[in-house]
Parts: sequence; structure tokens; C-alpha cells
Amino acid sequence: MSMPLVPFDDRGLAYGDGIFETVLLRAGQPVLWRYHHARLVLGCQRLNIPLPSPERLQATWSHKPETGLEVLKLILTRGSGGRGYQPPGTMVPRLVSHRMPFMSNTERWQGVSVRICKLRLSHQPLLAGIKHLNRLENVLARQEWQDHTIAEGLLGDVDGNLIEATSMNVFWQQAGQIFTPPLERCGVAGTLRAALLDLGMVREAAIALKALPDVERLWVANSVQGVWPVNELLSDTGDVLRSWPQEGRDRLQTCGHRILGYSPSPC
Repeated sequence: MSMPLVPFDDRGLAYGDGIFETVLLRAGQPVLWRYHHARLVLGCQRLNIPLPSPERLQATWSHKPETGLEVLKLILTRGSGGRGYQPPGTMVPRLVSHRMPFMSNTERWQGVSVRICKLRLSHQPLLAGIKHLNRLENVLARQEWQDHTIAEGLLGDVDGNLIEATSMNVFWQQAGQIFTPPLERCGVAGTLRAALLDLGMVREAAIALKALPDVERLWVANSVQGVWPVNELLSDTGDVLRSWPQEGRDRLQTCGHRILGYSPSPC
């Protein structure tokens, strides 16, 4: 599928002035769409960009029905114009989309190694939760390792609290209860995370990065890849901090994969 050309003066290209969504399509239909749409709405409100109509959004997937799994990426920018950082008086937002076949990495459903990143996320409550286009912190963090056996990097904020992984949310278990970090000051609020919170499967709680080796279980997850149990946690220098054997039924993965259609098992 050919990609649309973006003009040189597009503000998303020049300044990261926009938002995006990455959506799993199953048989041509978006999974967790109400959560993706809610985050789009929030992102448009925060950046003061007009939200595309439901018909315009639906056209990005409904014109080409498929039978298998796909990933749809939506990018919404403020459009072109303005003077420097000053937005144009009359905005004409630009919506571009791309969809491609997808195959889930089922090997990582069995367990992965992750490492703690050196980079610390800055606090900006106005941008927290949304998927804005300026992801330079995540890009820099992902450059910290090249070992393909390490599946993800865990990011803390400037206070040393766990926030997220470079492209996934993080969950941990303590005293039998599953938690995920609050994201009021930084981080991306994932749609699978939102669904799990709504179901009461997980609760929000803060945890320091240095406390992670003491948790009972650890996972990374998002709405495309599903839930990856963490078997091994590495420091930012590559030292092994903790290993977890995967024992018994994985409640979080079972429920998360049920939500995404990867498993028929009930939560």
C-alpha cells in the first residue's frame, strides 16, 4: 500500500504537532475502538486540534475489508501553516492512515527479557496519557540496547518511579493483586490498559524502579502485541536483577488476550 505524501510545511513533520493511534484490526474491524477513539478525543482536546468526523475515521478501515489480522496506523496533524510555533488562525487538520498485515509474536507470549533504561521521562501533565507525535524520549531509550533477545526497556520518570516500557504499558503483581503505574504526569495510557482497569483486573499504584526485583510477577503489554510475561529483568548495564519462573495460570495474559481476541478463555 502506497504511503500518502506529507507536505514539507506540515506541522506534524516540523514540530510533532499532532497525535496518532495504532489499532489492531481483526477481520477488518478495529479492536478496542471506543478506547482508541476516547484517547483521540482527549489528544485533540489537549492540543486544540479539531477531531475528524466518525465517518472520516471509519473510512480508514471500512473501505477494504480483510479476513485476517492487520494493524492500522492513524496520524492526525494540525495541518500546514502558521508562523513558526504559532498555529494557523484557521486549521485544516491532516489525517493520514496506513494499514498492513500483522502476525502476533506468539513466542514472546511465553515470556521475555526486559531491561531498565537509563533515560528518565520528564513530567508534562498536559501531554501525559495521549499519543502525541513527539516520541523522542522513547526513541532515545530504544537506542540503549541492540540485543534482539531483550524485548523491551522499562522507563522511569525523573523521580525514579516506574512509568511504562518504550512501546508498552507495564503491570506487576504484589500480594496477589495486579497493578499498573498512574500516568498523570507522563507516559502513554494504552487502550488495553484502559480496558483492564475498567474490568477491575488491575489497579493503579506507584512503584519505584528499584523495587521491581521484589515484585511477584511482571508483565509488559499493549493492544497490538498482547501480554508478555517478564521472565528476566536486567539493569541498565545488563546485569540480571531478577528472574521469574512462569508458574500456573497467567490471569493477566488470559484476560488481556480474551479482550484482544487472541484467546477464547474468559477473564
